[in-house]
Amino acid sequence: MKKTVTLGALAVTMTILLAGCGSSSATSTKNTSSSSAKTSKTTKIVATGSTALQPLVEQAGQTFQNEHSNVTINVQGGGSGAGLSQVAKGSVNIGNSDLFAEEQKGLDAKGLVDHKVAVVGMAPVVNKEAGVTNVSKDQLVQIFQGKITNWKEVGGKNEKITVVNRAQGSGTRATFEKWGLDNAKVATSQEQDSNGTVEKIVSTTPGAISYLAFSYIKGDLASLSIDNVKPTEANVANNKWKIWAYEHMYTKGAPTGELKTFLTYMTSKSVQGSLVKKLGYIPLTSMKVDRGQSGKVTTLK
Repeated sequence: MKKTVTLGALAVTMTILLAGCGSSSATSTKNTSSSSAKTSKTTKIVATGSTALQPLVEQAGQTFQNEHSNVTINVQGGGSGAGLSQVAKGSVNIGNSDLFAEEQKGLDAKGLVDHKVAVVGMAPVVNKEAGVTNVSKDQLVQIFQGKITNWKEVGGKNEKITVVNRAQGSGTRATFEKWGLDNAKVATSQEQDSNGTVEKIVSTTPGAISYLAFSYIKGDLASLSIDNVKPTEANVANNKWKIWAYEHMYTKGAPTGELKTFLTYMTSKSVQGSLVKKLGYIPLTSMKVDRGQSGKVTTLK
């Protein structure tokens, strides 16, 4: 009888222990699952707009993602106007722009916060076969107005001039027309929606002319000097070359969390001191002048 009771007690004890282990296991699984859910949560950042700024944001974004596994960054083009419009509506996190938001026609810039991340120089570019390296400001204006139609008229080859413009809403176009053409009215010509497309067309079309951010001037393209001033970083820095703009990354309201961390990263030494220069942009710290929205230029100390 005693033996039977002992065995019964042992069985009850084992049942309790097993139940306890099961409860502990369930709790452990639940905690692990909860922890996993927390660590797997990602932040998605979408930036759209300026194609002049796009290469910098893409490469900086990729490096940032590599160092922040919980963040994904999607960078799209479309032009400065599209970027500003979409960020103002709240449909994207960042609106990339070559323009101050207040310069964009039809846009309510109230509530948009500006984050300058670099300076971009822009220059008129031609197919190398044109045989021209310098034009006067007046000649440049007349070319885009359709008054000068052959490169021989400005000392080049006997080749018809083909003008390629950026589409309306492009920050590159707005900057070029303001500072390169003194806002002169241009003739109707073919329009393209990105720096990359313009680069391909001009490089493969004898006689073609357009304008590009410095970072896109390569291959069979030649940049034009204006009144014997060359489009160089040094000339942009002191405003001798006037066709340049700040690169802006606008947010709707002050950024927080990973978005704020990413924008801070864009002005860090690792981006400004290396990637910005590598891709053909000009670091903010290299500028010797500041140019406000109104166009007023002040010397930086």
